[in-house]
Amino acid sequence: MWIECLQLLPQPYRWAEFLVFHGRDARQRSELLLAQQRRLYKALIWDGRPALLVLDWDAQQVRARLHGPGKGGEERLQAMLKRMLGLAYPPSALERSQAGHAELGPLLAAQAGLHVPAAPTPFEALSWAIMGQQISVAVAVSLRRKLIEAAGVPLAPATQKLLPEAADLLAYPDAERVAALDLETLRTLSFSQAKAQTLLAVAQLAAAKALALDEWARQSAQGLWDEAAVAEAERQLLAIKGIGPWTVNYCLLRGYGWPDGSLHGDVAVRRALGLLLDREKPDAAQTRLWLEQFKPWRALVAAHLWASLADTAY
Repeated sequence: MWIECLQLLPQPYRWAEFLVFHGRDARQRSELLLAQQRRLYKALIWDGRPALLVLDWDAQQVRARLHGPGKGGEERLQAMLKRMLGLAYPPSALERSQAGHAELGPLLAAQAGLHVPAAPTPFEALSWAIMGQQISVAVAVSLRRKLIEAAGVPLAPATQKLLPEAADLLAYPDAERVAALDLETLRTLSFSQAKAQTLLAVAQLAAAKALALDEWARQSAQGLWDEAAVAEAERQLLAIKGIGPWTVNYCLLRGYGWPDGSLHGDVAVRRALGLLLDREKPDAAQTRLWLEQFKPWRALVAAHLWASLADTAY
């Protein structure tokens, strides 16, 4: 059993960021990227059960098939696909508005068609952001892999038989499965005490529906998210010990496609800005001030700065 949908792509559309984001772990456990065949397999939890998302694309469109769920869900699949492709809040308005900017304009022109890829689910995006706090991408990728191997779910036998090339993938664990882990288990997976406590707190809140990650995604897909709604989401996330502004804004970008979180504290963003301005790497306050001129697209500008360093995996 599967459901499917089709998504047309804006032109131009850069695939570099999508490929790097989903191929960031060479020992892939929940996804299998076949770049030459233009195919991505992604194992995830859908309505509490493991499912396999298959994306096939060409220059004009992407076809998505989700294997494993029952009937229905095409609208949710379409919304998830748009987020994953960076189409939830298209960047075309930024490109039009800032084309003549002395510093940013040339970068936008050189990287035309850049869209920011997102994780399939907000929980995956938030957990990845927590794992990435103040460590290198390589170490964060290792933590992510260990979490998948500890709490991920095998695909159903019927799905494995139908798509044997992806049979060994494990569905990225949802909040309920991560919440079932304990602190000692996460510590044995090389999580620091602080990261383990934060991840468990988030998973437990999300599993209890006290943190409405999926509801925010539904509202966002229906165009119901505005600055007030985003501010409320930020307030709830910041109330969790171990979550600061960078984690929140990164999650909003990679989980919902929200284009305006200020990533001024990101080291790679600051390094890229220093190179763009041909000056010493600015501090977080200086970066925040520079990004402020680009509201409501500050996160998209940060993504362009990442791309200028080829740091698109983060």
